[in-house]
Amino acid sequence: MMKRLVLEIGMGTDIRGGDCTKAAIRGLKDALWHNSLSIATAMGQPLENMHVEVTIGVPRPETVDKAAVLAVLPYGRGSVNVVHGGLEIMNDAGTDSTLIANVAAAVHLDVT
Repeated sequence: MMKRLVLEIGMGTDIRGGDCTKAAIRGLKDALWHNSLSIATAMGQPLENMHVEVTIGVPRPETVDKAAVLAVLPYGRGSVNVVHGGLEIMNDAGTDSTLIANVAAAVHLDVT
């Protein structure tokens, strides 16, 4: 039975360009790179057994390249769910924006 053991939360931005994928990748890195998880090893499992369920909130979910986001994971396998969320702030001229993505990475292991 797969059980969620860890929930990591991050935020990523694209300061200029409003690129949802770029902000999502930075958000996932923010969530993952502030931790050094030894949960799989502590439970006697190889790191490859981890399943990371990534949820991303951005203003334009359909524009996120899910494969590019998954490529950030250092090990294990993952899935990506993109929902409407985050924040986009237009510049004064209305020609560019700063985009913020919110990211949650839930780490699951089979604990049977």
